Amino acid sequence: MITEQTKMGAILKNESARACLVRAFPFLDEEKHLLFIYKTMKLGEFLDSRVRLGFAMEQRAVLADELRGLPEIAEPGAGGSADGHPLQYTAADAEGRVLLSPEFAPQWEVFELQLEGPSAGNPYIEVELGAVFSRAGEDRTVKVDGFYEGNGYYRVRFMPDSEGEWHYRTFSSVSGLSSHEGDFFCTAPLAGVHGPVRVSNTFHFSYADGTPYLPVGTTCYVWTHQEESVEEATLESLKDSPFNKIRMCVFPKSYLYNRNEPQRYPFAGSLESGWDFEVFNPDFFEHLERRIAGLGRLGIEADLILMHPYDKWGFSEMDRAADERYLRYIIARLGAFRNVWWSLANEYDLMWAKTDEDWEYFGTLVQANDPYPHLLSNHNCLAFYDHDKPWISHCSLQRVDVYKTSEATTEWRQRWNKPVVIDECAYEGDIDQGWGNITGEEMTRRFWEGFVRGGYVGHGETYMNSEELLWWSKGGELTGTSPARIAFLRKMIEESPAGYWEPLPSDWDLPCAGIDQEYYIYYFGFNQPRFRNFHFKPGVQYAVEIIDTWNMTISKELELKEGSFRVDLPARQYMAVRFTRQLP
Repeated sequence: MITEQTKMGAILKNESARACLVRAFPFLDEEKHLLFIYKTMKLGEFLDSRVRLGFAMEQRAVLADELRGLPEIAEPGAGGSADGHPLQYTAADAEGRVLLSPEFAPQWEVFELQLEGPSAGNPYIEVELGAVFSRAGEDRTVKVDGFYEGNGYYRVRFMPDSEGEWHYRTFSSVSGLSSHEGDFFCTAPLAGVHGPVRVSNTFHFSYADGTPYLPVGTTCYVWTHQEESVEEATLESLKDSPFNKIRMCVFPKSYLYNRNEPQRYPFAGSLESGWDFEVFNPDFFEHLERRIAGLGRLGIEADLILMHPYDKWGFSEMDRAADERYLRYIIARLGAFRNVWWSLANEYDLMWAKTDEDWEYFGTLVQANDPYPHLLSNHNCLAFYDHDKPWISHCSLQRVDVYKTSEATTEWRQRWNKPVVIDECAYEGDIDQGWGNITGEEMTRRFWEGFVRGGYVGHGETYMNSEELLWWSKGGELTGTSPARIAFLRKMIEESPAGYWEPLPSDWDLPCAGIDQEYYIYYFGFNQPRFRNFHFKPGVQYAVEIIDTWNMTISKELELKEGSFRVDLPARQYMAVRFTRQLP
């Protein structure tokens, strides 16, 4: 029975109940791209919100009674078994052969084994395939899953992490695909390639070879679902930008300024006839991986959002078994790309059909099935996820206060003792939403505040245009004023002694980062002092530089300073001061 405690998402999946609601509130049928907002609400909360907007209390009572007489359907998300495997592998005797087995692969690039096998039935769920890789002279082995490409073709992908000779042996539920063996030689990395990104020094990042990595991110949620010309323009813009990480969705998006249909869909079927969640669309995933490879050539990490609530196609409401099939498939296809990060969800807490148990299950599953492993997190809207979970590598955060954003970095570092990445601090733009109309100055300030406090901050743009081609979602061209200032900031940090900024004890009104008695950076933000007194250990001399973070200028004082001294400032906002120790 439907009660006032029933989630709106479950009610809207009940045809009779949905009809009742749509009669009373036609906007539920007219604004499908905004339904996710209501699906997380309980019926009573939704009706109360309508009363506050003028819906009569008498009508509310009648509608609640009418709905109460209808049967409630089970909420999705609980289907499947945490202990069982959702794929229905069947042992079979069938022919199979290796079509391609490369002799060489550079370190941290994709080695791809191609095979031909059975196409009858549904190989996506009926055929198990994988391979075990081992390196000569080492005891360890790496097991990777393969995947079905369609039309009788199968692939196994592997990312070798060390130079030398490697050996593989396939396994499969199909005899003709099993027990194929071969060797290849892993050569030196390509120029400029340093491997996948890992957590380093608790709060920071580096590539696998130890080279520091400074995530300076942006967001283009569904840039890979646009026309070819827009996607190419996005890559061209990124090439000339300071951004080396991009948040992007696997699934298409239905939301404000995102009402166009995608070019491809991840599953067989259609919105009208329904989707077959047991049959993947290889063209969709081939296109996605081609774009990820293109980002890799630019040195950009692809922070892949695996699920999200902005959905009119039903991808956010698949049951547990379908979710698991999808996760295993995408890990098998994309896990060998060195520049992939996993984000379980964008705004996980708006996905009404998923429970805390689901997220824990998905996180554990991704970690267990990723052989490499890539960075993994879960992004919030209103309520932070529990980043203490052992499978979470870093905190992917959205500000939960309209004004206070990067200033909370210190608190979040202490709370979770992991890298803090504020992937959404609001967007530079001019749309009607508060999260999408901050100025370039404010975006730049939030970047500086986050970095000087030992965290990392992400960018996005939401400037209106006649084509509704907003960077934050569809990509295209960068038009804002903050990217140039972010590039200036990135260069400063990369040139610092550690290659990143670690917070130091700060005054109550002035955050500071650097290396004690060697290098200091102070940031004044929206304050505009005419001078500031500083106090350092006597006998140590420092070069003093006044930095205008907006105008991107650095003015060096002629005189070295030591002990206690005064620094005169221009009484402008967005200023910083840098002190660099001078050797005797």
